[in-house]
Amino acid sequence: MNENENLIKFAQRLVQTRSYSDEEGNVATLAKKEMEKLGYEVFIDRLGNVVGKLGSGETIIHFDSHMDTVQVNDPENWKYDPFGGEIVDGNLWGRGSVDMKSSFAASVYGVKEAYDAGYLKDKTVYVTGSVCEEYCDGVNLIHLYKDLNIKPDYCIICEPSDNVITLGHKGKAQIRITTKGISAHGSAPEKGKNAVYEMAEIIQRVEKLNASLYKEGAHGTVVLSEITCISASLNAVPSSCSIYLDRRLCLGETLEQVKEEMDTLIEGKNASWEVGTLTHTTWKGEKIVYNPMHDPWIIDKNHPLTQAMIDAYSEVYNQVPQNFDFWDFGTNAITPVALGIPTIGFGAGEYKLAHMTNEHCSVDRICEAASVYTQLLKFLEKGD
Repeated sequence: MNENENLIKFAQRLVQTRSYSDEEGNVATLAKKEMEKLGYEVFIDRLGNVVGKLGSGETIIHFDSHMDTVQVNDPENWKYDPFGGEIVDGNLWGRGSVDMKSSFAASVYGVKEAYDAGYLKDKTVYVTGSVCEEYCDGVNLIHLYKDLNIKPDYCIICEPSDNVITLGHKGKAQIRITTKGISAHGSAPEKGKNAVYEMAEIIQRVEKLNASLYKEGAHGTVVLSEITCISASLNAVPSSCSIYLDRRLCLGETLEQVKEEMDTLIEGKNASWEVGTLTHTTWKGEKIVYNPMHDPWIIDKNHPLTQAMIDAYSEVYNQVPQNFDFWDFGTNAITPVALGIPTIGFGAGEYKLAHMTNEHCSVDRICEAASVYTQLLKFLEKGD
C-alpha cells in the first residue's frame, strides 16, 4: 500500500470516528496512534488537542486542523452513512470530510513526507488536531502555545479552501443585547413594561444596520441569530429580553466601529449590550472561555510565507496559482494572527459543503493537499 492509500485510509477512519465538539476523545486517540506509527513525537495536551512533532530545528512551523465537527441531525437525508467514510465516485463521504478531517490527515502525511525527504533539517514542525473550534475558535491555540512555551515562525491553517491559497478571513463580533422591563400579570399588562416590546425597535434597527452594510463585493454583515425572554410565567409580562447578534467584518472594518454600532442600536432604550462570551468544557474536563471579538486579517502576497506557498503550489500543479481566496468564516487563525505570527490558509474540500448534508471531499484533492504541504516545507525558510 503506497502513502496516498495510507493517507486516505486514515482520513476514512477519522470520518468514521464521530467527534462532535467537546466529544473529540476517540478521534484524538486515533490520531495519536497514527502519528506515533509514523514516527512523530506525540501527546494529547490538557485541553485534549493532539500534538505531533517532527524535527528539531530553529524554525518553528505549525499546521493546525480542528478535530471537532458539527452534529448530524438528519442522517436519514444523507446519500451515504454520515459516519461511514465511504469512497464513492472519487470522493470521501461523511461528516467532517470537508470540515476538516481530510486536511488533518493530509497535514499528518504531508509533513511526514517532508521529514523523510530531508526538508526539516533546520525546522521543527508541529501538527495539531485541535478541539472545540466550532464554538470557540482560537482558544485552543492560546492554551497550546502558552503550555508549550512556543511562538511559531509560521502557521498554516488547513481549513477547506478547495486547494486554493487563502490569504485571510473576515473578522467577527458576537454580541448580546438585553432589554429590561417590569413584570406584571398578563391580565393587567398596563401595570408592567414588556421587555420584548422594548426590544422590537432594536430588532428593526439591526435589520437596517445589515442593509446599510451591504455593498458590491466584500462587505460586512450582521444577523440576529437568537432571541429569548424571561417572564414569571406564560401569564406574565416578560421582564427581560435578549438577542444574540453575529457581526462579520470585512477588511477595512474594525471592532471599534462595531462598538459604536452597538451603542447606536440601544440608544434611547432601556437596554445594554455585552460581548457574547461562551464557555465550554473540553472532553478532557478543562473549562475554556471564548470572547468572540476579532478583527479581519490578510497576509500580503509578497510575504515569504505566501511566496513559499505559491512555489509549493506551482511544484505540485505545474502552474502558478490563477487565483487566491479569502474566507467568509472564522478559523483558529485568529490566535496566531493576534500574536503577529505569519499565517496562511490551504486545505482540501469545498467549504460550501461544510456543515451540509452529504458533505464530501475529493480524494485527489486530499492527496494533492498533502503534496503541497510537503513542498511548502521544502521552500519555506527562516523569516525575519
